[in-house]
Amino acid sequence: MNTQSPPPSGASGASLPFRLWTPEERQASLEDALRHWQEGEDVWVYGYGSLIWRPDFDFEERRLATLRGHHRALCLWSRVNRGTPECPGLVFGLDRGGSCRGVVYRLAGAQVPAYFPALWEREMSTGAYLPRWINCATDHGLVRALVFVMNRQNPAYIRALPEAELLAIVRRASGRYGPCTDYVVQTAQALRAAGIHDARLDAIARRLEADGHELPENP
Repeated sequence: MNTQSPPPSGASGASLPFRLWTPEERQASLEDALRHWQEGEDVWVYGYGSLIWRPDFDFEERRLATLRGHHRALCLWSRVNRGTPECPGLVFGLDRGGSCRGVVYRLAGAQVPAYFPALWEREMSTGAYLPRWINCATDHGLVRALVFVMNRQNPAYIRALPEAELLAIVRRASGRYGPCTDYVVQTAQALRAAGIHDARLDAIARRLEADGHELPENP
């Protein structure tokens, strides 16, 4: 049984404004991100969270990659996928500072028009991220990849929370894709499987795993 007290109301996220982007807003953002893309040209996409264990697109190549200037953090309120407007959860964003070890995927250019609208619907449902083209270091050299970085001006952004508050939020929240706990633990397990070390995330996930939490067989 969860005996954690909820975080203070100021850190609940429930009172903040919330609006889903319209299809027109997502399409405008997508077109802007691809304005320099040449038809048929392969594209790299950087993954640091759920894209590592559920990319939802076919890819030609996958590499471990390091992104500098941003770090992985549970810094975004989730009111749909891993929470509700009344009881928000937290999902990962790329916040400023440090570096982040993740993966890059190379998508065939011919598949970009088919895959990118779904990618935008998934990542840009509220406009909380800023799509950017950033160089990522891999063992085979730099690749310029599409990276969704945190928009600190978005009302869903939250700065680092004390671990106890963060855990309380994650433990109680659930959305259309399931419990927030599943999301955090599955991301940590995917990083471990890929040989990626994230000490802060691993510590949080191991606390959740110690609760006796088990992932569903078919997440």
